[in-house]
Amino acid sequence: MSDAELVSQYVKGSEGAFAVLLKRHKSKVLTTIFLIVKDRDHAEDLLQDTFFKVIRKLKAGEYNNEGKFVQWVCRIARNMAIDSFRKDKRYPHHDIDEVPRVFNSMDFSEESMESIKIKDDTHALLRRTIQALPEVQREVVMMRHYADMSFQEIAEETGVSINTALGRMRYALINLRKQLQNEHNLAYDKNNYPQ
Repeated sequence: MSDAELVSQYVKGSEGAFAVLLKRHKSKVLTTIFLIVKDRDHAEDLLQDTFFKVIRKLKAGEYNNEGKFVQWVCRIARNMAIDSFRKDKRYPHHDIDEVPRVFNSMDFSEESMESIKIKDDTHALLRRTIQALPEVQREVVMMRHYADMSFQEIAEETGVSINTALGRMRYALINLRKQLQNEHNLAYDKNNYPQ
């Protein structure tokens, strides 16, 4: 039975149809998440959250059946994993055993309020500028820089060739550079970021 038929049966009330979909696609979705968060337990938690979200969206009629159910689920999983990854980067978790190592670090020093404000403003500006990119470019930037994925992994996750993934990144960087120069009058070091 195809995914489309199973989705249709589930929407009509067949819980067993969803169980088949889950069994069929669980490992692919888990791999998608794991490539981003790189932690098995966390990936399994996000897998559960992903399928809860899929159920809610199916029941709300938010899935238009184009025969691409697994890609739709993987996109939901990828977005949730990227959001989780970004949140973890902003608010890192420290085990109680790690705390002494953090405080004994040579790098442990207070930043001035001014440098913290500048850094926060810069990050916020960059986030806004990235959000304004076309979706395919934004996706590759998020996967590469926030999720630390290789271009091979990005190509596999998005179902395109490596050259296409690289091209999307190139155009994303060109667009980011133009946007920052035009709207915010920010220059960049041409030695570090050649045209």
